[in-house]
Order: sequence, then C-alpha cells, then structure tokens
Amino acid sequence: MDDSERKETWDEFHELVNMKPAELEKWLESAQSQSAGQHKDGGESTGHASGRRIVDLLRAKKGDLSDDDYQHMRKVTGYVRRHLTQRPSGDVRDTRWRHSLMNWGHDPLA
Repeated sequence: MDDSERKETWDEFHELVNMKPAELEKWLESAQSQSAGQHKDGGESTGHASGRRIVDLLRAKKGDLSDDDYQHMRKVTGYVRRHLTQRPSGDVRDTRWRHSLMNWGHDPLA
C-alpha cells in the first residue's frame, strides 16, 4: 500500500469511526453490544471482535500501523458505509442496526 492509499484510508477511517476509544471500549462491555451482529458457533460476533481491534487502531500512532492494520481500517469503512445505507425507518436509538454499527465504532446518532 503506498502513502496516498494509506492517507486516504486513514482519513476515511477517522471520518466514519466517530466513537472515542474509551467510549467504544465501554460500549463493547455492554449486553447490547455483545448481542448485536452475527455470531459464529455462539462465540463473539465479527463486529464485536472488530470493535476491540478498532480501539487499538484508534490508540495507535500512525507510523506504527501495518498494512494489515490499514486493510482492517478499509474493512471497517466498507462495513460502515454499506450498513448506513440500510438504515431502518423510525427511531433507531435502541435497534440492532445501531448497535451493530456501534460495534464497528460508528454511532449514527452522534
């Protein structure tokens, strides 16, 4: 990945991930967070695992990020963008849709 791709990925990630690391960590501890998303074999959901990695990415120094980190940032931005287009009608405050997005670091009500 070249420098311009890294910059674009960094900018897009930080535009879409609108939760602070401590806020996301606290959210990930909640029952709503742990019940949202797709769970394989009754284990942790993909979004919840991603949320833990997002906390680490948000706390990392830009120069310490690997190509794998940037690939995960791209995965996050792709997920958030796709999920935002599926917004349900009505009040979304307490919906699995919002909870899933929050696991990926984006609170649509922020």
